[in-house]
Amino acid sequence: MNNIYISAAQKSSGKTILSIGLAKIFAEKKIPIRTFKKGPDFIDPSWLKFASSKNSYNLDFNTQSKLEIKNFYNQKKLKFNIIEGNKGLYDGVDIRGSDSNAEMAKLLDAPVILILNCEGITRGIAPLIQGYINFDKKCNISGVILNNVASSRHESKLIKSINHYTNLDTLGSIRKTKDLISERHLGLIPSFENKTSEDIVQKISHLISESVDTKKILKKFSTPEKEPSIKLSKKNKKEKVFLKNTERKLNLGIIKDNAFGFYYDDDIENFERYGFKIKIINSLKDKKLPNIDALFIGGGFPEIFLNKLEKNTSFIKSIKDFINKGMPCYAECGGLMYLTKEIEYKKNKGKMVGIIDARCEVQDKPVGRGLVELKPVSHPWISKKIKKIRCHEFHHSNLKFSKRNSRFVYGIERGYGIDSKNDGLLYKNLISSFSHLRHTENFPWIKYFRDFVVKCLND
Repeated sequence: MNNIYISAAQKSSGKTILSIGLAKIFAEKKIPIRTFKKGPDFIDPSWLKFASSKNSYNLDFNTQSKLEIKNFYNQKKLKFNIIEGNKGLYDGVDIRGSDSNAEMAKLLDAPVILILNCEGITRGIAPLIQGYINFDKKCNISGVILNNVASSRHESKLIKSINHYTNLDTLGSIRKTKDLISERHLGLIPSFENKTSEDIVQKISHLISESVDTKKILKKFSTPEKEPSIKLSKKNKKEKVFLKNTERKLNLGIIKDNAFGFYYDDDIENFERYGFKIKIINSLKDKKLPNIDALFIGGGFPEIFLNKLEKNTSFIKSIKDFINKGMPCYAECGGLMYLTKEIEYKKNKGKMVGIIDARCEVQDKPVGRGLVELKPVSHPWISKKIKKIRCHEFHHSNLKFSKRNSRFVYGIERGYGIDSKNDGLLYKNLISSFSHLRHTENFPWIKYFRDFVVKCLND
């Protein structure tokens, strides 16, 4: 085994806190620990990465095939692996559960530990657990951890009920605590933005070490590891990476700071694999762009840093000049917001880059949230063979155009994008969208972008 799948009956039950705590505890024991997160998510993996001191990866039925997920997991896994689920164990888009956490756990042969919110429940926990065990007996539910336990008396009633009516091990009991990680409109505040991340992770680690039998978890879920049998599909075979018509590596600038930090770790690795030398750029501190061939601005929370972004006028000018010269640039979500004329958030306004002729208004409620299906329309660097792109969006922003100086490159078949019908704005060699892309077998967007960068340099 050498892995555990952390799931629950519903969202907000404590999965992330448990996963962070276990990752930190095992990492401090010098156990090579790898963390994974089910579904499209940037914030939880940022905390898992911080806790384990190693890259954290997403496993996603929407963008990856089952074979790709299994191969990807086997390639990235280490001596012990923690997979954090999303929502509840049997939740998913498909009524048959083909994209549920239970299906992911079965696919990866991962035993499930259920963390259950026990507020307001005692004996009733037994039929709840029985229901989860019997709903899909192929799903290996192997232990339970109690959360939001009010007292020793409450804990005793819960454990007695579990022991009497089920065969599950109770692996821990966590008392009610105040929220350890603050939240805002997109969920938890990311680790890269939080100045007290180390203190928060230490507090979580201390809580879990006192509340959960981590020694029993390691003993119960660790076995002598054998080399996995990996069957590579044709698309997954290692491609010989080359640079057309250039002998040097391409310099890719990635803006990565407190305002922009939503990047898949495996996408960053794929940029390097496809011949890019990455230069990390700070939009809040750097005065201008370095010498780069292309620029990538990921998602984040520019609305939280309006004042700092607006004041860095020399940096804003260098981005504007870079794009106006026709240099290749790709921006997602927060990156798109940054390239508009102005962002307004809670009555605060900040002037931004101004390349996109629109104002960005951040709403209280989500505008676009969840899975997205895009249909490429005259896209300058995506292969014409690609008829549909599966990705995701999560934004509270609306764009108010004065006079649109760009055209759309995607039609929306599912999701909201920019106006519920379109997403992806093309201006010179810039593409900016609310949708977050991920490099996969069926959609190797980084390869397409690399080829486009080379073409731009040679034109």
